[in-house]
This record gives sequence, C-alpha cells and structure tokens, in this order.
Amino acid sequence: MKILSKYRLLALVAGALTFTACSDFLDESDPSNFTVENYFTKPEHARSSVNAIYLSMRDPIMNSGFGGADWTMTEFATGLASTDLGQAVNSYFVKDLRNTSDNGYGRDYWAAYYKGIANANLSINKIPTIAMDATESKKLLGEAHFLRAWYYFNLVQIFGNIPLITEPVSLESTQLRPTQANPEEIYKLIVDDLTTAEAAGLPWTDASGKVSLGAVKSLMAKVYLTMAGYPLQKGSEYYALAAKKAEEVIDSKQFKLFGSYDALHDPTKKNIDENIFMIQFRTQILPGTWQGFIIPYNKNISAYSDETGGIYANIDFIKSYDPADLRIKEKQFFFTKFTNQADRNLEVNLGGYFIYKHFDVAAQTSTANSDLNWPVIRYADVLLMYAEASNEVGTPSTKAYDALNATRLRAQLPALSGLSKDQFRTEVLKERWYELCFENVTWFDMARLRKGFNLATKQFDNYVGYKFSYGPVVTARELLFPIPTVEIRNNTNLKQNTGY
Repeated sequence: MKILSKYRLLALVAGALTFTACSDFLDESDPSNFTVENYFTKPEHARSSVNAIYLSMRDPIMNSGFGGADWTMTEFATGLASTDLGQAVNSYFVKDLRNTSDNGYGRDYWAAYYKGIANANLSINKIPTIAMDATESKKLLGEAHFLRAWYYFNLVQIFGNIPLITEPVSLESTQLRPTQANPEEIYKLIVDDLTTAEAAGLPWTDASGKVSLGAVKSLMAKVYLTMAGYPLQKGSEYYALAAKKAEEVIDSKQFKLFGSYDALHDPTKKNIDENIFMIQFRTQILPGTWQGFIIPYNKNISAYSDETGGIYANIDFIKSYDPADLRIKEKQFFFTKFTNQADRNLEVNLGGYFIYKHFDVAAQTSTANSDLNWPVIRYADVLLMYAEASNEVGTPSTKAYDALNATRLRAQLPALSGLSKDQFRTEVLKERWYELCFENVTWFDMARLRKGFNLATKQFDNYVGYKFSYGPVVTARELLFPIPTVEIRNNTNLKQNTGY
C-alpha cells in the first residue's frame, strides 16, 4: 500500500534521518547511519524532526505543470474554474464531474498528507524522550500537534472515512493495513491536537512561517465551523465555539487586512499582517512552481518557458461579482492582459480572467524563480468566519457587521446594515466566495454547507442537484473525493466512498 509503505520508512526526518539497518559486516553499526533509535538524542534533532512535518504541505502545491496541478482539485470541484490544458486529464475529470479513484490528484493528496502525519507521529512520540529545555520541547510538540491536526482536517474533509493513525508504524505494526475511522473520531483527534497546540506557549505570530498561536486559534475556528455543519451537524454549540476562537484572533490585534491586494502576492509580505499561516517557499532554494500554471496558454508573456493555461476563472463567476467590486478590476484578483515577454511595450490580450492573486511579478517578468509563499489562512478568512458563526448563534451584531464589512470596504463596496439573519448569512457566504476564491477554501465551504453558489441568481442552491454554469450537475457522491485505487487495492480493509 503506497501510503503505508511511506509509514514503513517513517517518512525521512528532515532529509537527515534515514532508516538503514546496522551492517552485519564486522558486527558493527555505522554511526553515520541515522535510525529512529540513535537519532532522537539532541535538541536539534527535535527541531529538525518537526521541520520535516511541514514538508508534506508543499507537495500538492509543488506538483504544477503540463500534467496538471494537485492543488487545483478542489478548485475545479467548485465549478468556478476553467482550463485550456488539454493533457491535464485529471483536471477535466473533476471539472466535468466524471472523477474516478484513479485520479492522480487525490492519490497525491493522500500520500503526501499521510506522510506528514507519519512525521508528526514520530516527533510526538520521540521528542519527550530527548533531554532538552522543557519550554522548547512543549513548543515543538505544539507545532507537531497543529500540523497533524491540519493534515487530518484536510483528509477527513476530502475523503471522509479515513484511517486514524497516531503512533509511528513499523514493519510489525498492525497499522500497516489500517481500518477506517468515522469522521467523529477524526475530529476528536483534531480538536485534541489543536487544544494541545493552543496551550504550548507558541507566540501569536511567527515571521519565519512556523506555527503560531494565531494560526492555531484560526484553524480551531475553522474546525469548529466545519463541525457545526456537515457531516457532523453539531449546530449552535459549535458555531459559538467557532465565533469565540475567531474573536480571540480579532481581539488579539496581531493581524490586519492589507491595504492593497498587491500585498497578497508580494514576497516581502510573507507571514505578516493578513498572512496568518502560509506554506513556505524560497527563491533559488525551493521556489514555488505554480507560476507557469496560472498564466494563459502560450501567450508569450512570461519569463517562464512553460505557459500552460492550467487554471483560470470561469467567466460566469466573474460576471457574478458586483461591477463596482475592486477585486475584478484589472490586476487585482485577476488579470486579462499583460505585456509581451520580448517587448514590454506590447500588450497582449489573454482571452480570459487569469489568477493574479498568486502572480509573482518579478518571477514572471525576469527571474523565472518565484519567491512567493502559498496562503493557508488569511485574516480575511477569520473575519468572515467570525461573521458567519456569530450570526448563526444570534442575530447580526455590530461586531459581525464590522467583520463582514471590512473585506467589502477594501473591495470598494458599500457597508451593509439592517439585514435579517438569513440575509446576513447569504451576504457573508457570498463574500467568502468572492474573497477566498482560488485559495483551496471554496469547495470545503460547499461541502460543510452543502450549498453551491448559483451564479445567475446569486443565491445558494442545495449542493446535491447544484448545476455548474457550464452544465454538469452535482450528485451526492461529490460530497467526497474517491479513495485512491492504489490504496483500495493494497489494503482490503478500506472501503471505497459511495458512487466511485
């Protein structure tokens, strides 16, 4: 089983921890060969093992090229995205609601995130055995618990009933071919992990990009908001918990919206202000690879040799915005024209609305080596989570209006007031669709709400039966993605999701 073969290797800690057997030759062990038993002996080993947990977050983002991009899986599932990349068949399978368990996108998510979980389990198990400063040990364990929670939170939303593994796995382990846990069990671990991380003494912010208290509380808000909705349907109690955690982030005064949308794709704005938590990349060391994927097909506008037309906005989605919304103005969230690479005085019409919020200007125009991070949690998301959750447990409050109107005012839209509870809910959800599009957020909202945004009526339809503007109709099976074929084939304890 592919994922569990990763467990057999225990996922390589920070590139330094490899699992090689002791040599039988002369009955001696080579001290340069790290094993689990001889590696976790120093404080720096604890740090490097936690660093390794972050690595798997990058995998779905890094896999961007002419064959497609893993990160687009949940974007094409919204019906809001288009593509011109004909050979990226996995994109079309999702986009046209013809997905199968052979889709490489889902396989890559499963493998990468369980690898991250394996590394987290190893750190959580071994760091307490290292003689080191207790405060630092607690913080490192807080990071590990947060990251394990983040991986499981994504996996349970994407795949539903998934294996729950919380200990390092060896060749002798019964967990080599695990059974599936129900979502309730997965969410319990997620909440427990985040509660541990919250009490770990982490700073509110971390400019280096490591897990911070702001990230922990923000993810807790998102988890509680999801638990309030489908599939668990825990309702008002969990909306209240979500509102409380989001409010704690707001009241901390540690975060703020950027004054300009340009800052969303400015490499100097990494891990500060609105960027609460990001996946880290670095030019010349580990640059982001999605730049060629988000630009139009062979329009000769970029320093990158690969211009794939891999993903761009559905025109019907663009038309659903208020015409006055700054976000659809040129080079805000999207762009429709750019200069020719050979002659920057020559403007090229791109033929569509391409994604500017992930566009690295310096890389595209000169270096072909991006320094952008990938956003995971933005303060805008926290504000809108607070507005939504607080409204569900009461009526629209002044603070809820302030949270909703903050992103609207930045978009140069008028502030809202005097709405009913139902009207306020609709406006918050519309704002989530418009503000957080193409950031791997919208499909997760659709699944927890079981709603899709009708681009013609600008209202929300039931998820099952929701019709994409270009024709396909969502069925109940699209509430989850299929468990990868390779996992089902190699582990007979796994049962495929309904409809695949």
